[in-house]
Amino acid sequence: MLAALLLAACAARPVLLPKSAVVPVGVDLSGLWQLRVEPGGAGRTSQPPEQLIRIPPSVSRRSQGGVTGARSGLSRRAAVGVFLESGESLKITQTASGLFISFDRAVVEEYRFGENRLISVGPIEAQRVSGWDGSRFVNETLDDDGAILVDSWEVAADGSELLRTITVTQRQERIFSSEQRFDRR
Repeated sequence: MLAALLLAACAARPVLLPKSAVVPVGVDLSGLWQLRVEPGGAGRTSQPPEQLIRIPPSVSRRSQGGVTGARSGLSRRAAVGVFLESGESLKITQTASGLFISFDRAVVEEYRFGENRLISVGPIEAQRVSGWDGSRFVNETLDDDGAILVDSWEVAADGSELLRTITVTQRQERIFSSEQRFDRR
């Protein structure tokens, strides 16, 4: 037991590799995007008006492709979860140097292509790198415990669909994974 504890303490902390700051030719994530609700999926359900006033249980918050409801549980397992934003309606503005993503017209996240910096939410700090991997925009966040949030965005060749893939790994074990598809409005 002691040997395993010492080995875990000596394990190398993950390192985030820099991402390209060069926007691939013809790639533009800009636009208004709406989360696709698959038939039989975890879409919104209509509820009586009195239930809309109450604070819903955490299970009912899974309407956003599993991200919102899982976020609170993820935050308990990995501090990096506090850096995960989601929404059903997105407005993405792409400039020559970065992306601005508005989630449900409430929260705007800014990502710089090729960035490598410390970010914080309250007392929680993490390292962030973001940029391009081929035609995908990739944002990676590493917390002090070694958990890594990878959030990638890619637009379909015809420009009609946006695919967002989210994974969180801790000690080389995937503890969260989600895929969201958005349609251009």
